Amino acid sequence: MTDFQKRTLLKVAAMSAIAAAALVGCGKKEEAKPAATAPAAPVAAAPAKAEPLKVAFAYVGPVGDGGWTFAHDNARKAVEKEFGDKVVTSFVEKVPESADAERVFRDLAGQGNKLIFGTTFGYMEPMLKLAPEFKDVKFEHATGYKQADNMRTYDSRTYEGAYMAGVIAGKMTKTNTLGVVGSIPIPEVIRNINSFTLGAQSINPKIKTKVVWVNEWFNPGKETEAATTLINGGADVLMQNTDSSAVLQTAEKMGKRAFGWDSDMTAYGPKAHLGSAVINWAPYYIKATGEALAGTWKGGSAAWWGVKEGAIDMVSVAADVPAETKAKVDEVKAGLKAGTFAIWKGPIMGNDGKEVLAKDAVADDKFMGGINFYVKGVEGKVPGGDKK
Repeated sequence: MTDFQKRTLLKVAAMSAIAAAALVGCGKKEEAKPAATAPAAPVAAAPAKAEPLKVAFAYVGPVGDGGWTFAHDNARKAVEKEFGDKVVTSFVEKVPESADAERVFRDLAGQGNKLIFGTTFGYMEPMLKLAPEFKDVKFEHATGYKQADNMRTYDSRTYEGAYMAGVIAGKMTKTNTLGVVGSIPIPEVIRNINSFTLGAQSINPKIKTKVVWVNEWFNPGKETEAATTLINGGADVLMQNTDSSAVLQTAEKMGKRAFGWDSDMTAYGPKAHLGSAVINWAPYYIKATGEALAGTWKGGSAAWWGVKEGAIDMVSVAADVPAETKAKVDEVKAGLKAGTFAIWKGPIMGNDGKEVLAKDAVADDKFMGGINFYVKGVEGKVPGGDKK
């Protein structure tokens, strides 16, 4: 092999080596294969949002009455605030205590309301009639005494507020004559008249009480007439068991004193106003609604709440009520809350001179629920009280 041929072979070999090196440096490296992964788990569907509980209220008066119905509607609003979008509330106002009430309750049940509150005594029979027909509806009846599997009753111890009002009235009267505008002569109202009188007599044994009945819960015109009659008959401090502010307004116009009832009525007669015996229905309504939402609601029972449960109070006591009288009211309130004070403790006499509660005996709820007499100091006779 010639020198020329050897050099040629060496050049070819060198060029081949360079080309091979270039291919190694510039060539693509094998890409790493991704690790195998498990198939993605399917995303669970979000649970359907629970439908809100529909809660309805039937009112005997207008929501703006400033008294009974106004207090119930304030409690309805408290339910909305407490439970938010878990509930939807509605109300029907001025529902008469007649056959119309049954129609209203049937309509409310048909609209899908599962918790229905009837807020006056006269709704008891219509609710009781409908309860077996709408077994999936929870019925709540205020101030009644009949229950069913899906119907229960609730009430407030308004007589506690009446007694505290009496303590103030016994001190503030100048004529020793008090007046009460009564609505309907049922035990609840008669009990309040008597308790008002007992409270006043605890301060002033000379007290006597006159009563005028209007036979309606809400009738400002009749309430005004009754209040005027009482004042013309010598009463200078008035209480009512009716729903409007007419009695307080009449006292204001005629220069006498009076109390607010069910709600704080100061604004309706600021010069006449001695204090307001108020009801707070919110604690019970919140409890009942919470039970319905939790599935723990049970029918066939009765609740009767007072100062102890935060349902009754005496508020906005007038500035001219003496300090010792205010202290007495506070003492009564504390005793009722602690359970150490009983309003109905013997001896208590009826206005016919017969003993109705023996010395040191304390009335139980059965006794309280059947009161159909006036205590000593209340003038006249209970309408229908002589009927058996």
